[in-house]
Amino acid sequence: MIAHGFRGVPQSGRGDLRPGLELHIAIIAYCNYDDGMTTAALEADLIRDEGVRLRAYRDTRGIWTIGIGHDIQADPGLTPQLAHLIDPGIDRGLADALFAHDVAGAKLGLNLRLPWWTGLDDVRQDVLVNMAFNLGIGALLAFHDALGRMRDGDYAGAAAGLLDSAWARQVGPRAIRLAEQMRTGVHQG
Repeated sequence: MIAHGFRGVPQSGRGDLRPGLELHIAIIAYCNYDDGMTTAALEADLIRDEGVRLRAYRDTRGIWTIGIGHDIQADPGLTPQLAHLIDPGIDRGLADALFAHDVAGAKLGLNLRLPWWTGLDDVRQDVLVNMAFNLGIGALLAFHDALGRMRDGDYAGAAAGLLDSAWARQVGPRAIRLAEQMRTGVHQG
C-alpha cells in the first residue's frame, strides 16, 4: 500500500514506484503552490468532469488514461514508471499526485502560451485551466477566435466560439457549463 508523505505525495512502502518517481512527483507537488489564480471550485469541477478511475482505461479518443484524467501517454517522464502500475492500477494518493501534476502543467502551459490569461478573473481562469487540462495546451490553442475574444473581453463571443466546436459536441454538458461560466463570470457548479 502507498502511504501519503509530503503534502499528500505518495511514498511507496514496498517499492511500488520506480526510483525517482516519488521524487519527481514530490518536486512537482512542492512547486504547485497556491498561486492565487483560479478558484477553489476548479478541483471539484475537474474531478466531476474527468471522474476518478484507479485502473487504466481508454478515453473517448482511445488514449490510455488513469486516475483523474491523467493521459498516460502524454508525459514521457512519468510514463515508464507508471507502465507497470497500469494492470494492477494505482491508489487514490498517486491519482491525486498525478492530478496536482496535471493541473500545474495546464497552468504552466497557459502561462507560457497565453500570458494574458492571468488578467482574467478567477472564474474565467478556471475555464481555461479546465480546457487545457482536458484538451492539452496545443489543442486549446486551436480555438483562435474564442481565445482572441477572451483576451479582448468579449466573453459572450468567446462563449459562442467554445460552443461552436467539435470539442463542445464531444464533451456536451461540460462545454455548456464552461461556456456559460465564460459568458457570465459566475461559477456554474
